Amino acid sequence: MRQYGPDLTPPWKKSRPAPEIPADPDLVVEVAGTDFCGAVVACEGGTVTLEDRFGRRRVFPLEPRGFLLEGAVVTLVRPSRAPAAPARTASGSIAVPGARARVARAGRIYVEGRHDAELVERVWGDDLRIEGVVVEYLSGVDDLPAIVAEFSPGPDARLGVLVDHLVEGSKESRLAARVSSPDVLVVGHPYVDVWQAVKPSALGIPAWPVVPRGQDWKTGVCRALGWPENTGAAWRHVLSRVTSYRDLEPALLGRVEELIDFVTGDGGA
Repeated sequence: MRQYGPDLTPPWKKSRPAPEIPADPDLVVEVAGTDFCGAVVACEGGTVTLEDRFGRRRVFPLEPRGFLLEGAVVTLVRPSRAPAAPARTASGSIAVPGARARVARAGRIYVEGRHDAELVERVWGDDLRIEGVVVEYLSGVDDLPAIVAEFSPGPDARLGVLVDHLVEGSKESRLAARVSSPDVLVVGHPYVDVWQAVKPSALGIPAWPVVPRGQDWKTGVCRALGWPENTGAAWRHVLSRVTSYRDLEPALLGRVEELIDFVTGDGGA
């Protein structure tokens, strides 16, 4: 006696599985059994949202054989997630998870003041630790030639110096000109104070105020912006609004990157 399974449908009448197509954005499909045709605008859970040429949107379940693609029956499935982009440090470099800080190099980067050092640490701190570069701050650069001589730079101990307001004719430019060594790089930004290297848009202000000559610049900024005349608190506010290199002006970004490259380059180990 012939035994029959539960499915008595002849093989030639059985429907073949429809190809599975990821419901990627902008894919145009027709909903089977309807006259609705549209592009994928969202795919969440077990549904897909289509938008037709009139801008009308409708939500449909992701049912097997539920759609037509160029006239052929298909099964839409959720698109696979794209590979996550590599994590980035605040400076924009590719992060190295779990990386340990390198033993400090003999080379150093000097900056003028504590605010400069804190801003560099905020954006480049992860990179500097991996490279083993220590940033130290000076109390001004009036004694820059003597400071450089005391450091005793050499091919294995390069020195990079970041100077505020390094513009032609300034006191800082004259001091920088007195430093001449192939193992020392002195660069600077044009701003009176490193605060100005933070983009006004990061702080929600149209521009940094112009402070009259003879007036303390930081205090003048606080007055002009209506901030309490507490420059320490004002700086903490400014620094808190810096989350990445995008919040800084290119004139500072380029100079710090230049110093890091110099100190970590050949001969700077």
